[in-house]
Amino acid sequence: MTTIRVLIADDQIMVRQGFTVLLNAEPGIEVVGQAVDGLDAVAKAAELAPDVVLMDVRMPRLGGIEATRRLTEPAGATVKVLVLTTFDLDEYVYEALRAGASGFLLKDASADELAQAVRVVAAGDALLAPNITKRLIAEFSRVTSAPRAPLKDRVGDLTERETEVLALIAQGLSNGEIAERLVVAEQTVKSHVGRILVKLGLRDRTQATVFAYETGLIRPAGY
Repeated sequence: MTTIRVLIADDQIMVRQGFTVLLNAEPGIEVVGQAVDGLDAVAKAAELAPDVVLMDVRMPRLGGIEATRRLTEPAGATVKVLVLTTFDLDEYVYEALRAGASGFLLKDASADELAQAVRVVAAGDALLAPNITKRLIAEFSRVTSAPRAPLKDRVGDLTERETEVLALIAQGLSNGEIAERLVVAEQTVKSHVGRILVKLGLRDRTQATVFAYETGLIRPAGY
């Protein structure tokens, strides 16, 4: 089993130590370091090469959103960022995902939920806490309410099938579920997903979801 290396960035020592104890008790997860703020997180990530960074939003010197951007923007960056916060405000959810975060979880999550979140994000999937999702959908709806160019212009060089797969990704379906929906092999779906990310210049499924909502490819039900 490959061990998931985790860096915890939070300005509160009790939070850092608590998460460290919880995650080190989980099989296949190892906390390799702690950071006291965003600048420290960027430096420690370069030194320790974690797979996942648990990133607080509000920290001194450099906040979690900008630290996330600095970690994920460089070409070839592979680290995944899971944003942890006590604040479930729209602006934090949206900006964290725009900055490159792969997931968003409130600090009151249980130990099992935290460990599962780390595993999901490390595997390259998107993760949003259920009570965050409604706010996120509302924000996407607001952003996509303005008149837009024809859909073909918005999705660039995507084929019709790739556009269909992108829409299903944004609805939260896994590769297996997409394969079942489209009656194709799961490996075929993986190939489509890879081409979608390359063509659109996106780093993971979370950014693909953001893109699908921002471009109006799909509209949230009820909005």
